[in-house]
Order: sequence, then structure tokens, then C-alpha cells
Amino acid sequence: MARRDLTTLNQAPTSFRIALAQMLVEGGRKAANLQRAERNIAEAARREAHVVLLPEALNLGWMHPAAETEADTIPGGESCERLRAAARSHGVYVCAGLVEWDGGRIFNSAVLLAPTGEVLLVHRKLNELEIGHGLYAQGDRLAVAHTPLGCFGVMICADAFARGQVVGRALGLMGADLILSPSAWAVPADHDNLREPYGRLWLDHYGAVARDYRLWIAGVSNVGWIVAGPWQGRPCIGCSLLLDPDGSPVRVGPYGVEAEALLLADIRLTSRPARGDGWETLWHDREIQVPGRTS
Repeated sequence: MARRDLTTLNQAPTSFRIALAQMLVEGGRKAANLQRAERNIAEAARREAHVVLLPEALNLGWMHPAAETEADTIPGGESCERLRAAARSHGVYVCAGLVEWDGGRIFNSAVLLAPTGEVLLVHRKLNELEIGHGLYAQGDRLAVAHTPLGCFGVMICADAFARGQVVGRALGLMGADLILSPSAWAVPADHDNLREPYGRLWLDHYGAVARDYRLWIAGVSNVGWIVAGPWQGRPCIGCSLLLDPDGSPVRVGPYGVEAEALLLADIRLTSRPARGDGWETLWHDREIQVPGRTS
């Protein structure tokens, strides 16, 4: 598919299509995982997506020990360079979770790529689960990227439920119109989704930030078995999620260890209603308009 020129879009409210690639990730199988990511990017572009979101640690799998020898650099490493080529070839934005090697340390990272293949930002996970501390180094910064489509923020999986949703809220304060969150959502092997439907954690934490800051949030999880590491034997089960600025689900991916899916949705951004401490005024005004509330 020919590249599309997105550089002519202005900074006014925009509409665009996002693709949530709920793909299989096989622990330690970099070549197969990257090929799968490339196919998803190509299919998303064929279906006229402008933004493609891929899962956490998609090149090697979350907490797989292959990270010790196969994590690569951003940019320059095989994983990033292949995704850059795919973004450039198909003319789409790509956000993907990658296991990164830098300066003798391994990071659970995510990269945001422009349709030109340019690396717009790299995010290193801040709120890593304690069981991941022995493998992944600590991220130490947060950023947004201003694009012709809007302002994009990036966080990774458990960043979303840091106390008080501090990561998502910081991105909201930084001006994000859309937060992209590569994820790897796993459950115990005996989880019964009929008795305990998966996803409340994400609906609660995503929803609060989306409503308060009037932004969109997309979280994409892989599917497949975790074959090594502290969660060996657990399945990743998808349930990828897109919430609108009302905090309402627009797309919800299927549940299951084999539930691969490419979910598409059209997003319309509107002008941000506040900035800085103007959010406090907006929230105060919203509170006093609740029936029966006087302060």
C-alpha cells in the first residue's frame, strides 16, 4: 500500500482511524513475533487505519529470559528498525512495546513511530510489577508527542494503575488527546471468565482519567501462553480496550489465549476544554452541577 501523507493535517480537531492489534506473542521468538507485527501493520493500513497499536514486549514477550541476550536498542536494533520500516512503508503511526537494551540495562519500553519512520518518543515503564524488577530497569521520564493528528501520550500496562492514576493523569496534564498503552494482560491458568469477567481494573483506571481529562485511551494486550519467567503457565487473554472521553468502551477485544483480533475504530478529537489549573475549575463546575450537590 502506498504511503499516505499525514503532514498536511493541521492542529484543529481531527478524525482518524485506530487499529488495536491484539496479536499472539510467543516468548523468546523474536523473528516470528516481528513478522506477526508487520502483518498486522500491513492489514491495518489496508483497512485505512492511521494509527496502529501493538502489545507490550512484543518482540520477546513479557519477562521472558531471552531479554538477557536478545533485547536490542531503540533505535538501531532489529526490532525497532523493522517496525520503523513497516510504519514508513505503509504510512501509519505505530506504537509498540519492545524489550530494549541500553547501556548494559534492559528496559520494558514502548516506541511511538511517525509515518516517516521517525522515532517520536520512547517510554520506559515506570510502574513495573515487583516481580519484574530483577529483569527490567526503572524508567525515569514521561513525554507526549505532538502530531498532525493530535497529541499522543504513551504508557505501558501497569503504569495505568499507579496510585491515583498518576501516570495517566500526568499525560492528561501534558496535553494528551489520546493515550496509547501497549499491555500484556495475563490471568491465572484456572481463571473462569464467565464467573469473573476480565477487565474491571482497566475500565476503572482508564475511565477515571478519560472522563476527567476528556481524552481517549487505548490499551492493547497480546494473547498466548507465558512460557517462561515468574508467570510461566499463565495465559495472556487479550480483552484490548478503547475508551472515549466519557470513559465509555468503544471497542473491547475478545477474551482467550487464542483470541487474536484486529479491532478498528474511528476517533474524533475535540478541542481540549482546559489547561493547567483550569482543570480544577472545570472539575469544580462539573461537581456543583450534579443534582442535589451544592458545593
